Amino acid sequence: MGTLTYDSRLVTTLDDRVLAHLQVVIWGKLRRGEQFSFTWHDSDRSGFGRTSIWIAPTIPLTFDYFGSKPPAINPRWIDALTKSANSPGGLQIVPEPAAP
Repeated sequence: MGTLTYDSRLVTTLDDRVLAHLQVVIWGKLRRGEQFSFTWHDSDRSGFGRTSIWIAPTIPLTFDYFGSKPPAINPRWIDALTKSANSPGGLQIVPEPAAP
Protein backbone atom coordinates (compact mmCIF):
# COMPACT_ATOMS: atom_id res chain seq x y z
CA MET A 1 0.00 0.00 0.00
CA GLY A 2 1.38 3.36 -1.05
CA THR A 3 0.35 6.88 -0.15
CA LEU A 4 -0.71 9.96 -2.04
CA THR A 5 0.06 13.18 -0.19
CA TYR A 6 -1.75 16.32 -1.32
CA ASP A 7 -0.49 19.78 -0.37
CA SER A 8 1.70 18.26 2.37
CA ARG A 9 -1.41 17.88 4.56
CA LEU A 10 -3.83 15.29 3.23
CA VAL A 11 -2.55 11.72 3.05
CA THR A 12 -4.49 8.76 1.70
CA THR A 13 -3.44 5.14 1.38
CA LEU A 14 -3.90 3.36 -1.94
CA ASP A 15 -2.75 0.08 -3.43
CA ASP A 16 0.59 0.54 -5.26
CA ARG A 17 -0.99 -0.63 -8.53
CA VAL A 18 -3.81 1.91 -8.29
CA LEU A 19 -1.37 4.63 -7.26
CA ALA A 20 0.92 3.96 -10.25
CA HIS A 21 -1.95 4.29 -12.72
CA LEU A 22 -3.22 7.44 -11.04
CA GLN A 23 0.27 8.92 -11.21
CA VAL A 24 0.45 8.39 -14.99
CA VAL A 25 -2.93 10.08 -15.52
CA ILE A 26 -2.36 12.93 -13.07
CA TRP A 27 1.12 13.78 -14.34
CA GLY A 28 -0.12 13.66 -17.93
CA LYS A 29 -2.81 16.21 -17.20
CA LEU A 30 -0.49 18.42 -15.15
CA ARG A 31 2.13 18.41 -17.94
CA ARG A 32 -0.57 19.85 -20.19
CA GLY A 33 -1.36 22.49 -17.56
CA GLU A 34 -4.83 21.07 -16.90
CA GLN A 35 -6.58 21.44 -13.56
CA PHE A 36 -9.23 18.97 -12.45
CA SER A 37 -10.93 17.37 -9.47
CA PHE A 38 -10.11 13.96 -8.03
CA THR A 39 -12.61 12.12 -5.85
CA TRP A 40 -12.12 8.78 -4.15
CA HIS A 41 -13.96 6.67 -1.61
CA ASP A 42 -12.20 6.49 1.72
CA SER A 43 -11.70 3.29 3.60
CA ASP A 44 -13.87 2.58 6.61
CA ARG A 45 -10.86 3.34 8.81
CA SER A 46 -10.79 7.07 7.96
CA GLY A 47 -14.32 7.78 9.14
CA PHE A 48 -15.19 9.63 5.92
CA GLY A 49 -17.23 8.40 2.97
CA ARG A 50 -15.29 10.13 0.22
CA THR A 51 -12.79 12.88 -0.36
CA SER A 52 -12.51 15.36 -3.25
CA ILE A 53 -9.49 17.52 -4.01
CA TRP A 54 -8.61 20.05 -6.71
CA ILE A 55 -5.48 19.07 -8.64
CA ALA A 56 -3.48 21.97 -10.10
CA PRO A 57 0.16 22.42 -11.14
CA THR A 58 0.81 24.71 -8.15
CA ILE A 59 -0.31 22.22 -5.48
CA PRO A 60 2.35 19.70 -4.38
CA LEU A 61 1.62 16.00 -4.75
CA THR A 62 3.77 13.13 -3.54
CA PHE A 63 3.41 9.50 -4.60
CA ASP A 64 5.09 7.11 -2.14
CA TYR A 65 5.15 3.41 -2.93
CA PHE A 66 5.53 0.54 -0.51
CA GLY A 67 7.09 -1.80 -3.06
CA SER A 68 10.41 -1.17 -4.79
CA LYS A 69 9.34 -2.53 -8.19
CA PRO A 70 6.91 -0.50 -10.33
CA PRO A 71 3.78 -2.42 -11.30
CA ALA A 72 3.06 -3.13 -14.96
CA ILE A 73 0.90 -0.40 -16.48
CA ASN A 74 -2.37 -1.43 -18.14
CA PRO A 75 -2.99 0.97 -21.09
CA ARG A 76 -6.74 0.24 -21.01
CA TRP A 77 -6.91 1.35 -17.38
CA ILE A 78 -4.96 4.52 -18.21
CA ASP A 79 -7.51 5.24 -20.96
CA ALA A 80 -10.44 4.62 -18.60
CA LEU A 81 -8.95 6.80 -15.84
CA THR A 82 -8.11 9.57 -18.34
CA LYS A 83 -11.68 9.50 -19.65
CA SER A 84 -12.89 9.84 -16.06
CA ALA A 85 -10.47 12.74 -15.41
CA ASN A 86 -11.74 14.54 -18.51
CA SER A 87 -15.40 14.19 -17.49
CA PRO A 88 -17.39 16.88 -15.64
CA GLY A 89 -17.19 14.76 -12.45
CA GLY A 90 -13.39 14.65 -12.56
CA LEU A 91 -11.01 11.79 -11.91
CA GLN A 92 -12.43 8.84 -10.03
CA ILE A 93 -10.94 5.41 -9.52
CA VAL A 94 -12.70 3.11 -11.96
CA PRO A 95 -12.34 -0.69 -12.08
CA GLU A 96 -9.34 -2.01 -13.99
CA PRO A 97 -10.30 -3.48 -17.37
CA ALA A 98 -8.70 -6.73 -18.50
CA ALA A 99 -5.23 -6.25 -19.94
CA PRO A 100 -4.95 -6.50 -23.75
